Amino acid sequence: MTAHHHIGIQTADLDNCVAWYRDYFGARETWTLDTFSELTLSRLPGITRLTEVLAGGTRFHLFERSGQDQRLPGGNTVQFQHTCLAADSPEQLRRWRERWVELYESGNYSFARADQPTDIVIDADGVQSFYTYDVNGLEFEFTYVPDGP
Repeated sequence: MTAHHHIGIQTADLDNCVAWYRDYFGARETWTLDTFSELTLSRLPGITRLTEVLAGGTRFHLFERSGQDQRLPGGNTVQFQHTCLAADSPEQLRRWRERWVELYESGNYSFARADQPTDIVIDADGVQSFYTYDVNGLEFEFTYVPDGP
């Protein structure tokens, strides 16, 4: 059996990223590193800092690298396309969407993309979802599945 441990997110601005994840997800910082193993340095050349934030049961490993490629994720390349987080209710789904708009409009964060969240859509099975981007331009789906996962 497999279990999810964390989502690793590379960022050009760790302070901006940590602040957004804290304010959007209600995440709290659990630890920070600025020295790394030879394995980490060989896999992630230029890594300077890594901070783990915890939001509910989800860990995000946010890390900054010097000299990173500034192109946005997306396009027609092989990659993880998005990650999906489950909402407990349609109301929570709506609040997540509204919170994203509120934080974007606050001007307190630097966003890699200006794209706004999609509308919340409901499919034939009653599953509700919307898509949006974090401050780095990485895509998230938020979904509510009636009657469980």
